[in-house]
Amino acid sequence: MNSTAPSAEQILAPTPGQILRRRIFGHRGIVIGGGIFFTIVAMALLAPLLAPYDPYHQDLIHRMAPPVWQERGTWDHILGTDQVGRDYLSRLIYGARISLLIGVMAALISGIIGTAMGVAAGYFGGKVDMVVTFLITCRLSLPVILVSLAVVAIVGGSLEMVILVLGLLLWDRYAVVMRSSTQQIRSLDYIAAAQAAGCSTWYILARELLPNVMNQLIVVATLEFAHAVLLEAALSFLGLGVQPPLPSWGLMISEGRNYILFDPWLIAIPGTALFLLLLAVNLLGDGVRDVTVPENRA
Repeated sequence: MNSTAPSAEQILAPTPGQILRRRIFGHRGIVIGGGIFFTIVAMALLAPLLAPYDPYHQDLIHRMAPPVWQERGTWDHILGTDQVGRDYLSRLIYGARISLLIGVMAALISGIIGTAMGVAAGYFGGKVDMVVTFLITCRLSLPVILVSLAVVAIVGGSLEMVILVLGLLLWDRYAVVMRSSTQQIRSLDYIAAAQAAGCSTWYILARELLPNVMNQLIVVATLEFAHAVLLEAALSFLGLGVQPPLPSWGLMISEGRNYILFDPWLIAIPGTALFLLLLAVNLLGDGVRDVTVPENRA
C-alpha cells in the first residue's frame, strides 16, 4: 500500500520563503546597505518631525556656527549653521528628500523608456532591433554630463528640469540589458508554449517575459538611481542643478566650497551623506543580484 503522507524530511525542509529570508538576512551587503538606505528614507519621510529648525530660516547673527564637536560648537545647532545662518542639520535632513526624489523619478522615467525599447528590440528583432540599436549607439556617443549641462544652461535649472533631463538621458543601460535578457528568454520553451497556445504578444511580454527579467531590471535601477543622484550633485555643484534655497546635498557642497580651507565641515557633512546614500544603493543592488541569482555569486 502506497502512502502519500509527506516524509519527516519534507515536513522539516525549509520553505522557499524561509530560504529567501535566510539569504537576505545572511547577506552582509543587503543588511548594511538596506540599513543605511532605509535610515535615510525614514529621515526624509519624517523630516518635519526630525528637523529642529526650518531649513529655510536665516539667522545672520548665528551664521557660520561650527558643529558641536568643535571648540565653539553648541547643542543649539548640532551640525552648525551655513553662511546665512540656516541650521545645517535641518537642511541635511530635508536634502535627503531632494536626492531621493531625483534618484527615484529619474530612474523611473529612464527605466520605462529603456525597458520598453530593450524588450521590443530583443523580442521582435529585425528592423525594430536595428532601430533601437542605432538609438542606443547615438545615445552612448553623447556624454551625459555635458549634454545635461548644455540643456540645463539653456532651459534653466530647477528640480523638475533636472529630473526630466536625467530621466531622458539615462535609459541606455536599461535598453542594453533588457535587449540582451529578452533575446536569451524569447527562445525558451515557456515562451514558445505561450505562443502556441495563442496568447497575445502583450500577454506574453507582461506575464511571461517581464517577470523573468525583473532581477536584471532591479539591479540596473539601483545603479541608475545612484547615477542620477551623483549627476544631480554635480549639476548643483556647478550651479546648474537644483536652485537655492532648496536644501540639495550637491548645492550644500557648492555653497561650502568657498570656505573649504577654514570650515571644511560645510563640505564634509553633505559629502559624507551623499557617499553613504550611494554606498547603500550599490550594496543593495549587488545584494539583490547575489540573492536572486545565486549562480552569479563571486
